[in-house]
Amino acid sequence: MSDLPEAQTLIVTGVTGQVAESVATSLAAAGHHVTGVARFSDAAARERLEAAGVACASADLVEADFGAVPTGVDALLNFAVVKTQRWDLDLRANAEGIGLLIAHVRPARVLHCSSTGVYDPAGATVLDESAALGDNHRPIMPTYSIAKIAAEEVVRTMCRLLDVPTTIARLNVPYGVGPDGTPRGWPAFHLAMMQAGLPIPVHPDRPNLFNPIDLADIAATVPALLGAATVPATIVNWGGAEQVSLEEWCEHLADRCGYRATFEETESTIGGVTVDLERMVSITGPTTVAWKDGFDALADAWLASQA
Repeated sequence: MSDLPEAQTLIVTGVTGQVAESVATSLAAAGHHVTGVARFSDAAARERLEAAGVACASADLVEADFGAVPTGVDALLNFAVVKTQRWDLDLRANAEGIGLLIAHVRPARVLHCSSTGVYDPAGATVLDESAALGDNHRPIMPTYSIAKIAAEEVVRTMCRLLDVPTTIARLNVPYGVGPDGTPRGWPAFHLAMMQAGLPIPVHPDRPNLFNPIDLADIAATVPALLGAATVPATIVNWGGAEQVSLEEWCEHLADRCGYRATFEETESTIGGVTVDLERMVSITGPTTVAWKDGFDALADAWLASQA
């Protein structure tokens, strides 16, 4: 966190989520004044955050209820996402909500966490930031990709309208061990399926390639991504340095945990999304957690949680 000036005032939204909790606690540990924003329906998560030095402020993106959220901070980091699969709620929360929040907070900088799920499905083609956008996640989450694209456009508009330097970072597959020691991310879901003896759905256009990124690397790259904020917004892919297939990581996790990985080909799932990281590396440097090391730690946390 040394790339940020000391004792910054920061807001992290979606702070009870799998990614944002790790980011917020890492920033607080580095001496920054962090306010975590969420609905806080999970009391245990709030207690963990406060114990880690993160102040908590309740807010509602759907209702634009931001009365408890501080204003005039050094940076707003938006990791909030609403996934009800109701078009009215998801567009209102994810797109309108972040625009209204930026207008309320008037931060000096913005880091908006988007998703590589905004890209049009392209199989094993490596996608840079100029690649075509599309409804990538429609097979399993009908509102997700469109709401993420809409949110990007609202953030880009607020960036220019309010002259707020902004970075929009398109996150690939986050995974890792959370601050509470629990395994997190899509690969942890795959572990649960394998434990239950269920086949893992994979798109027929195989292999299903991604750029998984460990929570530690996500937190480590946040300061540089904030430092790259510009008007108009900087747009950058955000992923791990190694290209890995879903099939390969499932087999690796299965071997580590003593399970059997089986796969079911179906078009009713997300296909691979693998991305060009040249722009990210020029900003943050390469990620440092090798995928097998990160997945070994994930598997160990999974086994500990089962014990």
